[in-house]
Amino acid sequence: MQKTSASTWTWFLIPSIIGVFLFMIPIKYNDEWVVSIAILANWLAGIVTPFITWVAVAVLLIAAAGSVIMLFAPKKDSSERGFWENLFGVTPFWTVVRIIGAIFAVMTAFRLGPEMIWSGGTGGLLLDPAEGLVTFLFTIFVFAGLLLPLLMNFGLLEFFGTMMVKIMRPLFKLPGRSSIDALASWVGDGTIGVLLTDKQYREGHYTKKEASIIATTFSVVSITFSIVIIGTVDMSAYFLPFYGTVILTGLVLALIMPRIYPLSRKKQEYADGRPFTGEEEKVPAGYNAFTHGVENALNKAYANRDIGKMFKDGLKNVLDMWFGVIPVVMAFGTIALIVAEYTSFFHIIGKPFEPYLALLQIPEAADAAPLMIVGFADMFLPSILAAGTITSEVTLFTVAVVSVVQLIYMSEVGGLILGSKIPVNFFELFVIFLLRTLIALPIVALIAHMLF
Repeated sequence: MQKTSASTWTWFLIPSIIGVFLFMIPIKYNDEWVVSIAILANWLAGIVTPFITWVAVAVLLIAAAGSVIMLFAPKKDSSERGFWENLFGVTPFWTVVRIIGAIFAVMTAFRLGPEMIWSGGTGGLLLDPAEGLVTFLFTIFVFAGLLLPLLMNFGLLEFFGTMMVKIMRPLFKLPGRSSIDALASWVGDGTIGVLLTDKQYREGHYTKKEASIIATTFSVVSITFSIVIIGTVDMSAYFLPFYGTVILTGLVLALIMPRIYPLSRKKQEYADGRPFTGEEEKVPAGYNAFTHGVENALNKAYANRDIGKMFKDGLKNVLDMWFGVIPVVMAFGTIALIVAEYTSFFHIIGKPFEPYLALLQIPEAADAAPLMIVGFADMFLPSILAAGTITSEVTLFTVAVVSVVQLIYMSEVGGLILGSKIPVNFFELFVIFLLRTLIALPIVALIAHMLF
């Protein structure tokens, strides 16, 4: 049976093209440029809005209850564990996180207990049926889980992985296939990038170091969300220089971050403990990068011709995302937003940024300093707070750009990373957030002074 037959080429090209269109090609919809997967998620969200809050609460309660039961169930060898045992069989720490997520969800849905937990700026922001992150994740996970195999299972990553390795490896210390993750994040959404990276890591395509670098360096917010950010500070006329600065700063950070702590300390070994040897990326004799990439892609497509299995695996992906990720986002996101809304913690730890901003000649440095740190809770907060307190265009532009390139925020990307298998902990995320801020500020400040 020929793996290079016309039918195999069809299995490679058609699903891959559909996947690229759905996840990576922005189209104009309702006067906005969005990727198709986001349109599908918003369409489904419109249908389920009346009852999505209760579905979310139910899933969070099931996740907590299932994890508690599995905590006391007889332990099995990892090779004997089935899908449901893996889904609910988490460590005691993550069981507690799932319980906290469920408690916050119930309190928010029924408005029980202290208002700081369920208010519109904390739990209510996450669980809002129309625009809440948790409810949006339910719908995006449906399509991401079911349709990500179009990008992953039919050879696209194998083809680009071979073609792009000579660029991605020396520049970013990453395999070539990570270029697809990066692009999916950049034009699609950071959540899609994290999900794709987590899946690739668990399947043994990325090492611990590579998965950590990709998730914390390339999972940027979408172009659409960037438009919202610059509009929030009333500077939409400057979108092109704003987004150009985001790209430039993002690339500089992508060059630096993998080479310093904590990412530089991550092990170059796969999830199962296998060491990275470099042999995985060598082009065999008689091939060039293109022909080897085509052969790898066709072999992958040939091995994944069962559409039924694809959707079965996709459904498992959906459940894994629902029960594994959403409780973490609800728990950590609510806590981070409570700290931001009801305490002076971010103002206090933001104080050291005041002399740094003054050194960079950023006007209103005292007001801007806390905004450099509050984005760790939610990326929207710096721009929202700046719009009401800051008048300098230089400062508004700086706050807007930095809030995007900081990348790590607990109400979405940070929570998703913690809920995934990607080996980055909370402390490391905070360190990465701080380093990205410190490195980005001089670049952004220089461009801001040139513009205004």
